[in-house]
Amino acid sequence: MAAAKVTVEEVRRAQRAEGPATVLAIGTATPANCVYQADYPDYYFRITKSEHMVDLKEKFKRICDKSQIRKRYMHLTEEILQENPNMCAYMAPSLDARQDIVVVEVPKLGKAAAQKAIKEWGQPRSRITHLVFCTTSGVDMPGADYQLAKMLGLRPSVKRLMMYQQGCFAGGTVLRVAKDLAENNRGARVLVVCSEITAVTFRGPSESHIDSMIGQALFGDGAAAMIVGSDPNEAIERPLFQVVSASQTILPNSEGAIDGHLREVGLTFHLLKDVPGLISKNIERALADAFTPLGIDDWNSIFWVAHPGGPLILDQVEAKVGLDKARMLATRNVLSEYGNMSSACVFFILDDMRKRSSENGHATTGEGMDWGVLFGFGPGLTVETVVLHSITITTGTTVAA
Repeated sequence: MAAAKVTVEEVRRAQRAEGPATVLAIGTATPANCVYQADYPDYYFRITKSEHMVDLKEKFKRICDKSQIRKRYMHLTEEILQENPNMCAYMAPSLDARQDIVVVEVPKLGKAAAQKAIKEWGQPRSRITHLVFCTTSGVDMPGADYQLAKMLGLRPSVKRLMMYQQGCFAGGTVLRVAKDLAENNRGARVLVVCSEITAVTFRGPSESHIDSMIGQALFGDGAAAMIVGSDPNEAIERPLFQVVSASQTILPNSEGAIDGHLREVGLTFHLLKDVPGLISKNIERALADAFTPLGIDDWNSIFWVAHPGGPLILDQVEAKVGLDKARMLATRNVLSEYGNMSSACVFFILDDMRKRSSENGHATTGEGMDWGVLFGFGPGLTVETVVLHSITITTGTTVAA
């Protein structure tokens, strides 16, 4: 038997990239239908035929007023809801109707974001080697990843990963997965897509389920996409951020703090513990674990991309680590203009931040700061912590869209 001419170790080295995973492009998309928060309580109680619940409507108005949201985008229009009255009830069987919507619209919205990212990247889509698709909105086989690959005309050999039912922390999860794929597959270009549509969670109000009403006041629809790859060719690619490290942890004593359950009535949403308190109590540990190896302990010296689960979470995190208000500017702007879009939010924030940096003439993409943190918070309670490093192209040209 002939001996191999190369060793396994040599093959392994040849398979791996030299440098860290790098964000090469970002794209975002929303449905056309825009709802304004000031008008939403009247609309919500009218479309769900709940206007007789006067006290509950006043409570919902107060929730909306405190949300710090100005507007959101939703695929669900008044016409769609009138055609599907069971979706407007609090607990009527409606999963089939919801599935009929999200199975079609989730990959379609993802396509709009992916096309923008691919256009910014500027390379043929045939160079995409991997596709990671994430959604909390519905399930199906073949999945939204398959549908998107067909819509975009990706190669049949593209390596797909479908992530369903992760929740709001998953923007960090998909970036962590993309980092591993890019760094362990030389030449890989990973298309990452998060697409979320609230048709799976919309329902009428109930005095017995205030958590659901909080969700109705916070959640919006949106999709975001990234191209991630290592060893970028700066002659034809414009690197934005290096993904330095990525970790996931379950917070202590947090079991059951956020739950979502897929039932005949759709996806139900439950808050069972003090979520802002649990996150803020543990945020310093997450920061120290991520940044101590880098010699960084001043949390105002880094840029912040924190999932905007709600204003109280942001307020308590700021207070706990002594952040000045400028650090959360992009996060609060996305919360105001789009609401909570679950997994897609952090990519909207990163996109907003790099564009603001370009407009303000900063030398890097992270609000004039080299290092930054991306936080995903969600069911578990699960926290994703991603350390990012801004890039300036060697010619001195500022990297920005």
